[in-house]
Amino acid sequence: MEIDFSRDMKIDETALDVEWLKQGELASLYNQHYAEMCRKLEIAHEEVKTIRSELIKRANKFPEKCCHKAKPNAQDIEAYYRTHKKYKKAKEHMIELEYEKNMAELGKNEINYTRKSALENLVILLGQQYFAGPRNPRDLTKERIKLEKERQKRVQSRMKMRKKK
Repeated sequence: MEIDFSRDMKIDETALDVEWLKQGELASLYNQHYAEMCRKLEIAHEEVKTIRSELIKRANKFPEKCCHKAKPNAQDIEAYYRTHKKYKKAKEHMIELEYEKNMAELGKNEINYTRKSALENLVILLGQQYFAGPRNPRDLTKERIKLEKERQKRVQSRMKMRKKK
């Protein structure tokens, strides 16, 4: 499944049973996405530290070339690695991943808590006969299959659009 927060937060109040069936799958999807973003951020963080260490070693090995001093101090070495394009690029990548991780965490929390709470409250309202509607029982299996087919069509159309780019 693909992450689409605005679509996933929508609740069809006429199909609360189907929405509850989707809730566990959505929660799992968003939890996995968040964990993946955390993993990517950790890898990027380690990459920044590795680049920093390599640049510090280089500055100590070639002080004249890197810091323009025979005996650079800690501030000179720090200025060297912080302004190095490789370090800056890795740091920017890490900051971007941190943003993505934060957004993934917000999405995970919204799906796990807000959407779940909304479903619970809608079920309570339904139990109090708040909604007017048909009383005929639905074939839940048919509804779920229909929903899955629609989801597959959306995924396939997105894949076609990506291939065109």
